[in-house]
Amino acid sequence: MAAIALIRDGDPAMLGILGLSLRVSLTALGIAALVGLPLGALLAVARFPGRHALVIGLNALMGLPPVVAGLLIYLLLSRSGPLGRFGLLFTPTAMVIAQAALIAPILAALSRGVLEALWEEYADQLRSFGAGPWRAVPTLLWDGRFALLTVLLAGFGRAAAEVGAVMVVGGNIEGFTRTMTTAIALETSKGDLPLALALGLVLMAIVLGVNMLAQALREAAGRGGA
Repeated sequence: MAAIALIRDGDPAMLGILGLSLRVSLTALGIAALVGLPLGALLAVARFPGRHALVIGLNALMGLPPVVAGLLIYLLLSRSGPLGRFGLLFTPTAMVIAQAALIAPILAALSRGVLEALWEEYADQLRSFGAGPWRAVPTLLWDGRFALLTVLLAGFGRAAAEVGAVMVVGGNIEGFTRTMTTAIALETSKGDLPLALALGLVLMAIVLGVNMLAQALREAAGRGGA
């Protein structure tokens, strides 16, 4: 089968697309984690006016259509937009921004759930040691490390499978901004099924591997808490 041959032989075009996809998704995940995890921790341990509305907003953003996110980022980065002077549109950087904007709310909402459950479980014990909500955050982060890793893996899987937003802001330029998902869409429309199938198989393997790792971490967390 031609698709298997492309994978076996390490087709340069396929490897280039794969490398760009991983760089973009991992960079976006790192940026989103720097925003999402602290925000999730804040919402888990703190009580302040507007918190409930913020939680609802984050939950709503988890279902934000990717093309809508891509459109908003496009308007920000276009020449007439507030960030147009930086010339980021149709670059890998724009794709990173779009993916980070999509997965940051997911990381924040999921990590809030994890840390809030831990805070409710250990609050009295931590307070007995003189640890208030903010001083307890490092302890909660450490105790929930396996669950938070599954949150990060979920974010990576979401980013790696993204197509709408990255196509809008990246332009799907060959050799520059073409990722696995956008290449699959393009090659399928062109009728080049071997390359589309090869990329699809690789993407499925990545997503499956991420889910298997997440499941293994959840089981490890369950055994550790038993």
